[in-house]
Amino acid sequence: MADNNALDPELAALLENATDPQEKDSLDLDSILGIEQEEKSDGVEAAEAGSQAKAFPEITEPFADTPIKAFAEPLAYYKEAISNTGEGGTRLHGILHKYIAAKDPKDRAVFRQQAIPSFWEMLRVLVRQASGTASDPKKFLLRYGMLHPQLIDAEQRALFSKIIVENEYDQPVYYLDEWFKAVGGGAIRNSSADEVKIAGAATNDQQKQLLERAAGKLDGVKDMIRNKAHARLNTEGKLKEAVEMILRREPSGKAPDALECYSQVQRESFTELQETVKELLKIDRETASLYRELSLVEDETKTLKTKIVDEEEAVPVDLKVVDTEFETVRQMTKMTVGRQGNHFPILTKEYFRCGTKDAGTRENIITQLAWIESIDPEAFCRVYRNKLNRIVPYVVLLPNYGDMGICWEPFDRYNRASSRARLAVPMYPKNLQAALLSAVADLRWQVAKEKASYYWMEEGLTGCYYQWFTERKLKGDVKETFIEDYIIWITKESEGTQRLDKELRGIFWRYVPFAQPIKEKLKNRSFAYQELYQRDVNRSLSDGY
Repeated sequence: MADNNALDPELAALLENATDPQEKDSLDLDSILGIEQEEKSDGVEAAEAGSQAKAFPEITEPFADTPIKAFAEPLAYYKEAISNTGEGGTRLHGILHKYIAAKDPKDRAVFRQQAIPSFWEMLRVLVRQASGTASDPKKFLLRYGMLHPQLIDAEQRALFSKIIVENEYDQPVYYLDEWFKAVGGGAIRNSSADEVKIAGAATNDQQKQLLERAAGKLDGVKDMIRNKAHARLNTEGKLKEAVEMILRREPSGKAPDALECYSQVQRESFTELQETVKELLKIDRETASLYRELSLVEDETKTLKTKIVDEEEAVPVDLKVVDTEFETVRQMTKMTVGRQGNHFPILTKEYFRCGTKDAGTRENIITQLAWIESIDPEAFCRVYRNKLNRIVPYVVLLPNYGDMGICWEPFDRYNRASSRARLAVPMYPKNLQAALLSAVADLRWQVAKEKASYYWMEEGLTGCYYQWFTERKLKGDVKETFIEDYIIWITKESEGTQRLDKELRGIFWRYVPFAQPIKEKLKNRSFAYQELYQRDVNRSLSDGY
């Protein structure tokens, strides 16, 4: 009669080579993938959150030590900025002279309104120049809206002269001149709904889209391999514990130099061990398949990079794409300012009220994005093959006095898996944090809505929020209300200040979860958060989260 407790041959072979779970193979895996060992961040394993292990860089020096000299000679700056800008520049020059000389507030208001269309007409010509190689005055006019340095005071000029010009942190945060150059050169796809392509740049642009997809697929495969590696280590840990328990036997009291028989619990463990071995072999097969896929995607990526490098110098700046993008950016500007906002596009001291931490510089934006992600760790994540992948959005900095950021696109319609979203943020808002939070909230809403598709009013984040909104017979735009509540969620509720009602707090807790350390802190603040925390525990135990 067969012994039910006999070891499976695969189990026996594995036990002979049982090693510590922290085996060298896992280190080799990280080395192969170019991954540094990561500690737990916000209570979440790097493997569990896909590429969330990456983070925004810490900004230690938000401003340059040495000021640039572009604003030192205001008159020379102004002449160079408006030179060769067509009728729009000439007309704006005349209006600006009248605007400065006017004493009556009503007259100034009239000239201010006249300056707006002339400025945009001039900017259309300037955008083409800045998309190639432009002088500093033209670049900074487009970047900051600074038409004449003397329109702001000396302290404000000093602030702008110390803003870091280059992108030293390699983050997808763009000033307007950089954005037009990247779009015109084909490095970034046009934001318009209707793409405009020319034959000279079409091939290169197509190659870059393929490369972006391949890069996203490469990251996804690496994340899955990393997840399999951690799953294997966890399973091996269970295996080792079970084996140690089986081998833990007491000396026999009836026979000298002998051990007691296996206990009933130990006998039952043999069956569990066999199931564990089968699980390990399955993980190993899946990992081997992923490694094969990784090699194929790496080869594809290298081939595409080679083709792009070969074609890069032959691709001109696509002025048609730049013109189309200009109209898109103008629409973005209108949306971030709003109907009742200040649409005056020129940087002047009477409207500029930002300090060093309030202006929408690249460094301040990166710092704020890092702060948002520390509270809402899934803000910039998207599900790919049932795993969360961190995809930082493009952020376009618009030189205007708007107060609300927007999400123009949640992802590329041709590449939903790995393409970046596009956020537009005003550089001179009353509250930079609120402006950026509104853009992230807009992103959150649009991604959730696209994920739910036709069922966005019934399923997921948008479904639960829409039903809550309609049950209370609230009026207005549901997305705008969500944005307001999201800002409260991040700024107030994360600190334990209860501003949302119970049901709405539960929706946000489930679909816009705080980082784990914040959850741990809040559960001890009040019963409301403790109850929500317990729900998380119950869901995790039932695998229903």
